[in-house]
Amino acid sequence: MTAPLHAAAASTRLRPRTVKDRFLANGGVGSIAVFFAAVVILFSLTTDAFLTADNLLNILRQSAPLLVVATAMTLVITTGGIDLSVGSVLALTGALSAILIRAGVPWPASVALMLACGGLVGALQGFFIAYEGIPAFIVTLAGLSVIRGAALLVTGGYSIPISSSIGFVDIGRAWVFGLPLPALIAAAVLAVGFVAFNETPFGRYVTGIGANAEAVRRAGVDTRRITLLVYALSGGLSALAGVVLAARLGSGSSNAGQGFELDVIAAVVLGGTSLFGGRGTMVGTVLGALTVAVIGNGLILAHLSPFLTPIVTGSIILVAVWMNFRIFRGANRRR
Repeated sequence: MTAPLHAAAASTRLRPRTVKDRFLANGGVGSIAVFFAAVVILFSLTTDAFLTADNLLNILRQSAPLLVVATAMTLVITTGGIDLSVGSVLALTGALSAILIRAGVPWPASVALMLACGGLVGALQGFFIAYEGIPAFIVTLAGLSVIRGAALLVTGGYSIPISSSIGFVDIGRAWVFGLPLPALIAAAVLAVGFVAFNETPFGRYVTGIGANAEAVRRAGVDTRRITLLVYALSGGLSALAGVVLAARLGSGSSNAGQGFELDVIAAVVLGGTSLFGGRGTMVGTVLGALTVAVIGNGLILAHLSPFLTPIVTGSIILVAVWMNFRIFRGANRRR
């Protein structure tokens, strides 16, 4: 009798993982996938224009800056940090790119300078966080104010127009193989981010720092350098988003990106990345960012009052995060 019992127990332990098992093991991604599908179905049934090809392509084009910055924010939050300055960096680099182009600087050089500027700003913040031990929330909150102030200073509070005859605007308006170029840029950034996060030592170090930075440091990894690099990437990709947005709008404005950092953080957390660090997912981030974009687009198509839109959006995000943390992770613990 004993042998069959042991065989049965072993068989139970080694049984193939079912679809339900895999779904529960990836509760963060699973929950946002279900929620994303529900939101798409809701707006498809309540609005006539949502599922049109033009509107779906418009969502992809408009969500490109969000997807680009959310890629970097996934790394930042996985380390246990946060970057509240991304919206301000987006505004500053978009405004500076317009100013440089109007001053006669070739637009490719302007783009390169803005990417370097964003990376430098991010690295400076990363230095204070990694080497001086100042909490990321404090450093980037200060950065949010200082960088936005710098954008207001250089523009005088006005939008700087960019001529549509300059090739720069194609970054935000061109179409390639029937798809908007900003969406393809975002897809390329996400692909590189996915590989770096999941297939390289750098990605493992990022996750390790969020889970147990001291253990990673004792293993011989320069955790401070990795942390600084993560914030430099955040600044650089925020600058890229600023360039894409300025090119699409045909102007650089110090008021661009107001509240953008909250959308980015919401997208990343909705996707299943832990605010406490040590766990992140690029696939979840894509779904989270698209969910945020679809909610904003669908509410506009539903003709809601602009004053109700942030209330509805915030409530939906809160419910989705609650589903993520309580229902699916609770199911994982019961297993």
